Amino acid sequence: MIKIVADTLTSIPLDQARELGIAMLPQLIIFGEEVYRDDTEIDTETFLRKLRASPTLPTTSAPPPELYRPIYQQLLDEGHEVFCLGPSAELSHTVQSAYVAAQEFEGPIRIIDTRSIGGPFGTMVLLAHQWAREGADADTIEARVRDLMARQRIYFVVDTLEYLHKGGRIGGARALLGSVLQIKPILHIQNGRVEPFEQQRTKSKALARLRELIVTECPHSPDAYPCVMHADAEEDARALAGYLSAELGVSEVPVFVVPPAIVVHAGPGVLGAGFFVRP
Repeated sequence: MIKIVADTLTSIPLDQARELGIAMLPQLIIFGEEVYRDDTEIDTETFLRKLRASPTLPTTSAPPPELYRPIYQQLLDEGHEVFCLGPSAELSHTVQSAYVAAQEFEGPIRIIDTRSIGGPFGTMVLLAHQWAREGADADTIEARVRDLMARQRIYFVVDTLEYLHKGGRIGGARALLGSVLQIKPILHIQNGRVEPFEQQRTKSKALARLRELIVTECPHSPDAYPCVMHADAEEDARALAGYLSAELGVSEVPVFVVPPAIVVHAGPGVLGAGFFVRP
């Protein structure tokens, strides 16, 4: 059987991943000399409290190959094929660690850089798990995942570009830094990188434009798999999910709380949405 391996940048709740049997690797959160796994030692709520009290910005580190090896070993020993989905290599070294660890094994291990992060990354992982349970082979699952990769859209609004800038994940949005105090940027993930999409003068205008973008671009179908993601913006996230559910005719739009490793770079208050356009 094919078993899915992923990491916490999917934003999939850990209880859900365990229940489904999806092996989930942690990202590492570093406050000075203290290092925390974000699967067992720190969650988003605890991280936000520490962030507000910390005089310096924390950093992150991808799971090292040493964390992948026992998972690969166990799954291969049990006779499974390993299908590892990772976040964009432009934003994390997770996929690199997955590849390094895989070189020590001769069994079937397939690794894909989804060029994604957050909710849409999580959606691809959950669908890959579903397809595996339904009996699809690895080639079929990979083809379906790559089809989704080509059609994914991720838009998000941040309160400040400070975190993306200091964390080194700002990509093409660097050009906006000079006007950071005057704007609320709408950003998107393009080719696996954070890129500027549009600027608005106020947060309310940015959120209104975000709603407009999604409703305009997202197919009005459950097959678009729309989702909302946030950190420390639950009220806005729930409101956005309810609005999208009504406007898109989708019974439920899931809301993902993004993990600490995303908040380090996007900052508290980040709010975004993802979906998949038609082929």
